Amino acid sequence: MTNRQRAQLVLVLGAMIAIGPLTIDMYLPALPAITAGLHTTETAVQLTLTGTLLGLALGQLLIGPLSDVVGRRVPLLAGLAAHIVASVLCVFAPDIAVLGVLRVLQGLGVAAATVVATAVVRDLFSGAAFARIFSRLMLVMGLAPILAPTLGSGLLRWTEWRGVFAALAVLGALLIVVAALRLPETLPVARRRHGGVGAALRDYRWLLNDRAFVGLVLVAGLAMAALFAYVSGSSFVLQEQYGLDEQQFGLAFGAGAVGLIAATQFNVRLLRRYTPQQILISALIGGTAAGLLLVMFAVTGFGGLGTLLASLWLVLAAAGLALPNAPALAMTRHSEATGTAAALLGAVQFGVGALSAPLAGLFGTGSVPMAIVIAGGMAAATLVMLFVVPRAALGTVDPDLAVALH
Repeated sequence: MTNRQRAQLVLVLGAMIAIGPLTIDMYLPALPAITAGLHTTETAVQLTLTGTLLGLALGQLLIGPLSDVVGRRVPLLAGLAAHIVASVLCVFAPDIAVLGVLRVLQGLGVAAATVVATAVVRDLFSGAAFARIFSRLMLVMGLAPILAPTLGSGLLRWTEWRGVFAALAVLGALLIVVAALRLPETLPVARRRHGGVGAALRDYRWLLNDRAFVGLVLVAGLAMAALFAYVSGSSFVLQEQYGLDEQQFGLAFGAGAVGLIAATQFNVRLLRRYTPQQILISALIGGTAAGLLLVMFAVTGFGGLGTLLASLWLVLAAAGLALPNAPALAMTRHSEATGTAAALLGAVQFGVGALSAPLAGLFGTGSVPMAIVIAGGMAAATLVMLFVVPRAALGTVDPDLAVALH
């Protein structure tokens, strides 16, 4: 593969990876407007985010093994088509129930793009080349959440909330054309798995019997729950409680994402001196401490918005260190079933995240419920890591894989 072909592949796969965060986050500045426009409650609107995350979780469980059987292109193109249809229908959603169902369909479509993009890299590259390509894609995954609320805020200056979904439909249409023309099938028939549903179920059962793997997956999921409690609650907290407008919210949200990305990049340097286990445990303990500070500042109001944001960003930085290391440790345990392991990992991450999104809303949309769920997610992840994951079962992470997952 020439350098030009490799660069083209990275651009195409990067666009596929980016559609997930854009679908999740672009409409966040519009959550209060959706609440008013559809005459519903904040909790009900937060459930539309849960629907997207559930679609992502279920979609990965289904599409990951399916792509190993039928190839990469068919699930990808079908998923993007589903995303386009769901986005168009979201524009005309008459009520919050219909919007919630359509967001589940959007999540299913996004899952196809996410899983297939990862699988294509695994099909074409190995070793250091795999590490370099995958690291670039992870940078895209980190940058997209920064841009998404800002793009959404910009759109809302010219259109109402329905225009955000129209933009997502246009993006999906562009991606399906690019995928059809520029992304060839990368899984030859000779390398496809056989055995159908039974084989996939056996792989899942085998993975679920590994206590260390399950524990690490739960750690990743609980850390993701803390992250998505922030994603789902921050729009209401920062706009309604602290009075930020849509553009100011986009900037504040982006600043937090910058901190998370900076932590993931710093993690690569830390790996030169420390093991993933050491970094993961330290990050979880630090994130729990920052979460407790967040609860204290939310309850007392001490320092106002400044201390709330500072403690929030500390939690995000801790998540930026924890989220890459937990998957790295989990994935090295089952290199012979990488696709299924990755699908299960992603499903648990987004599934637990989906549960956390409406949890805070059940107790209101202020800073205190959001802070409690964030701190609870980090604390639960710490307890699982310390008392569920057998320390002796954690082996050495292959250097190339460690780089790739960071």
